[in-house]
Amino acid sequence: MGIVRGLLGRLDRTGIEPLAWKAPTPPPEPPDPAPEFDDLERWPVPGTSGPEDVAVDHDGRVVTGTVDGAVWRFDRPGLVTRIADTGGRPLGIEVLGDGRYLVCDAERGLLRVDDRGRVETLTDSAAGRPLVACNNAAVTSDGVVYFTDSSARFTIPEHRLDLLEHRGTGRLIRFDPITGDTDVLADGLQFANGVGLASDESFVIVAETGNYSILRVDLGGPTPGRVSVWADNLPGIPDNIASQTEGGVFWVALYSPRMRLLDLMAPYPSLRLLAANLPERLQPDPEQRAWVLGFDGDGTIIRNARGPAGSYSPVTGVREAHGLLHLGSLSADAVARMPVPNAARLPTPGTHV
Repeated sequence: MGIVRGLLGRLDRTGIEPLAWKAPTPPPEPPDPAPEFDDLERWPVPGTSGPEDVAVDHDGRVVTGTVDGAVWRFDRPGLVTRIADTGGRPLGIEVLGDGRYLVCDAERGLLRVDDRGRVETLTDSAAGRPLVACNNAAVTSDGVVYFTDSSARFTIPEHRLDLLEHRGTGRLIRFDPITGDTDVLADGLQFANGVGLASDESFVIVAETGNYSILRVDLGGPTPGRVSVWADNLPGIPDNIASQTEGGVFWVALYSPRMRLLDLMAPYPSLRLLAANLPERLQPDPEQRAWVLGFDGDGTIIRNARGPAGSYSPVTGVREAHGLLHLGSLSADAVARMPVPNAARLPTPGTHV
């Protein structure tokens, strides 16, 4: 295998250096689509695509950002306004206390945007290192921002390379808006992605997309700064996270169900190097199916809604407001919304679907 890897290395166009790892056996998936998806609404974004995340502002309006750098606001279905252009690629969006928007821009860093179109860079680096893939954030009541830089090696459009390499160079970062200082709370993460804040602000959770897991970082109490596994071996690939709701739920968007071929290749760096250099159409492709999970504060799944094959996907953003879940997607041409699922729909332990 060493000879094969050496030959592949000479032909490599990507620069990845894969590490061997063993993916856990995925848990069973729900057997049937959730009925809530029967009532799914789609709100198109005009002439563009990729409303990767969604936020709901203080007036109940839905805000998102698209692949062309635009930030959009839906005042109601069919009434959408382009309120700003970041000049980059907006991903995670949060609503600040003063009504302005915090935008994680994959190309420009952490931004603050107002509805007059003004864009301000808050930071484009952390701990002396440029942000390569600023992705998602959560904001405390006093304005402190916790956000992710997914990879030190690959940009967001190159996210497949980071997952195939599996070297873990993502970071969870804290930004203080008063001082402008940043500090790294957790490093070495496998494609650090969604961020969610506990309702009492005692801890923050962060998705490790490449590990199918979610970590917890304590912010107070007897163990500030402690990093621990909060939810492990998820049935799908975790993306953005919404901070804990008044009802106690953390919503997590799943990009897709787990990819069996990707898991099978995990122990074999040469196979992953080969896959990385295949034309994109021949690379392992995720199943197109909408999926969101809701967790309680202890990391237990209490809501589980999966759409039918070919449903709105990939779901990369999720936000609860007014009895509805608002959904965003990295590549769809619309945001979507559906009724909040009432209960988890989990297979009986020991069953196979």
